[in-house]
Amino acid sequence: MYVQDHHAAAAAGVNLARRLARENVSTPFADELTRLADEIADDRAKLGAVLRALDVEPSRLKIGLARTAERASRLKLNGRLLGYSPLSRVIELETLGAGILAKRGLWNALAQASDGRRSGLDFGELISRADAQLAVVEQLRGRAAAIAFSSTAD
Repeated sequence: MYVQDHHAAAAAGVNLARRLARENVSTPFADELTRLADEIADDRAKLGAVLRALDVEPSRLKIGLARTAERASRLKLNGRLLGYSPLSRVIELETLGAGILAKRGLWNALAQASDGRRSGLDFGELISRADAQLAVVEQLRGRAAAIAFSSTAD
């Protein structure tokens, strides 16, 4: 089911956002990434409310597969055999942005299909929040790219 798929993908998104925040704890990105990770976790909880309102169980299999895919995505060519690199930050911010864009599409689809009374959610507010998250991710991605590509220019 569509909402189950998004709920599972949101589990991976929360993991990615929290890892980004952890990996950048001592960087200028820390505060914004921590806030973003908290918002994304809250959005996933709200999606859980949608599942309950629709009387749909989360799919443990889909959640497990999404989390496994997120962990596998850490195996990327980032210029370093082990560890986090400035390029890792860029790639992960791009991935996070894609997930937020998909979440925005979900909120939009749910807004068109329902007025939110069953779940008690304001989908317009959730769409606006996703837009704000996308703006933050894009701003962070631009800063991260400037750092990553200036360090590879040596």
